[in-house]
Parts: sequence; C-alpha cells; structure tokens
Amino acid sequence: MPKSIIIKRNGGPEVLELTEVKIGSPGPDEIKITNYAIGLNYIDTYHRSGLYPLPLPSGVGLEAAGKIDEVGSNVTEFTKGDNVAYAGMPIGAYSEQRIIPTKSVVKIPEGISHKIAAALMTKGLTTNYLLTQTYPIKAGETVLFHAAAGGVGQIFAQWANSIGAKVIGTVGSDEKIEVAKQNGYQHVINYSKTDFAKEVLKITNNKGVTAVFDGVGKKTFKSSIACLRTRGMMVSFGNASGPLDPINVQKDIQAKSLFFTRPAGGHYFTERKELQAAANVMFEKVKYGKIKIKIFREFKLEEAKKAHEELESRKLNGPCILIP
Repeated sequence: MPKSIIIKRNGGPEVLELTEVKIGSPGPDEIKITNYAIGLNYIDTYHRSGLYPLPLPSGVGLEAAGKIDEVGSNVTEFTKGDNVAYAGMPIGAYSEQRIIPTKSVVKIPEGISHKIAAALMTKGLTTNYLLTQTYPIKAGETVLFHAAAGGVGQIFAQWANSIGAKVIGTVGSDEKIEVAKQNGYQHVINYSKTDFAKEVLKITNNKGVTAVFDGVGKKTFKSSIACLRTRGMMVSFGNASGPLDPINVQKDIQAKSLFFTRPAGGHYFTERKELQAAANVMFEKVKYGKIKIKIFREFKLEEAKKAHEELESRKLNGPCILIP
C-alpha cells in the first residue's frame, strides 16, 4: 500500500508518522495522482503544531506534482497520464499517492519538471496574488519584503523586478544577505541586528515604502508600520515568529491612514479556471527566465521530521521538496 505522513496529535516534528494508507478510486469530480515531488512550506509547520487547527488524524502538505493514474466519471479536463501539480486544500500532499478534487489541480506545461512545479506551486501562486491582486505593484515603486531569502521571498523579488519595481528585503542572519541579493533585492537588512525601519527610511529618503509584505509576523509588525508611507499597505501573510498581537487601530492604522490586509490564497483562487490562469502566468515567468527556481534541498518522504526541524531552525535558504 502507498505511504503517507499522518499526524494524530499536534506538536513538534516528532508527531509526523509515515503510515501505510489505503487509496480507493476517485469520486466523480476527483483524480488519483502518484506524487513525484512534494513542496515543503512553512505553513505545513502551522498545521502540524496546531497553530492552524485541523481535525485529527490528518495528512500534512498543500502542494505536489506528479502523474494522473485515474480520473473520476465527471472529469473531462484531465486524462490518465497527464502531468499535473496542485496546491491548496484538501491537506495531504505528503504522500506517495492520493485522491484530490480537480478544482485544486493544474496541468504542467512542457519544459517544467515535476520538481520545479512542486517547489513552485504554493510559493509562486502566493507571490502571484500578493503582488498582482492584494497590492498590485507598479513599475518604479519601492516595497519591503520580510524573509527575503525564503522560498516566497526569492520568487517575489524576481517577479517584482520583472515588473520594474524595487524591493528592499530583510533577513534574519548575515549568511542570508547574499542569497537575497542574488535573487534581486536592491537592499538587504539583517533585522536581527539592525533597526530595519530606520534603514528603510534612510534608503527611501524618509518617504517610506508603499507596501510591506510580511510573512514573519510578531517580531516585525511594529517596525513595518513605522516604515510605511502615508496611505501605505500592510500585507500580513505569515507568522514565522509567532502570531500578531492585537492591532491598535487608532495607533497602528489610523495614524497614517494605512491599509491592513491578511490575505489567503483560497480567497483569490475560488475556482479551477482562476487557479489555472494564475499558474500559467507563473509557469511562463519560469519558462522565459523571468523567475529562476533553484531547489535548495531534497528530502526523502521518510525524512519529513528532519525537513521540519531544519525548516523551523531557518537552515533552509530556498525552495525545498520531499521525494516519495
């Protein structure tokens, strides 16, 4: 029988269990997929720890790529043998084989490998909605992105540069500065050693940035607000340092007429047509060299515990995947 990573309780990486599972046939609007590569994302640790609660027992993982083994009776847009990738609910991508609704699946074009697709789906689609819909970045403007050396951060700067925008990045250690610069950040600040708000204001001649994209959370929120210009946009989309404290609207938002948003991909890709269109744009960026994806590390599926340990200790400087 195929194997999957299952959690029966919330906790640290030790709760990840490699378990044999029985896979039946897909329902009318579902497909059965053999996964060839699985994306590793920080949000997986939130599901595992219980920060984002799930009914237990549960699978883990939101994205993977592989081939279709079987299609449901109502499925017309896919056939057996298609190369596909998926991102989003239902959770359970850490698996050798699984059944998934077609609404979460896209076709992989020629020239894109399963490994690249798996490393790209969640991070690339997140980047897509962050800078094209949550806050549509324009050529010539300057924005700030936290965790610049991470998987989303590396894609974000390249995509923003392809539009003509400038991106200031922050990282948590000196060794990540060069990684961020190699991916297109014009300025990189180590926020664990330097007051990044002061540096950002210095770089922007005290004007501030038009938008901050923050996947770090608790540690960076207050200073992010400080370096936004009047009527700037605060985009909070992650909790790597812990969830945000309650926001004081009068002090944090009203003082500069700021905008605040907490976006989620499920609200941007509500149907498969939207998902495929966004994925096509993303894949085109990769095919034509606007975005270069370098997989930092590959783990075996049975090494999921180790992968989570290294992910949470910030040892992984770029997109990583699990191989079933």
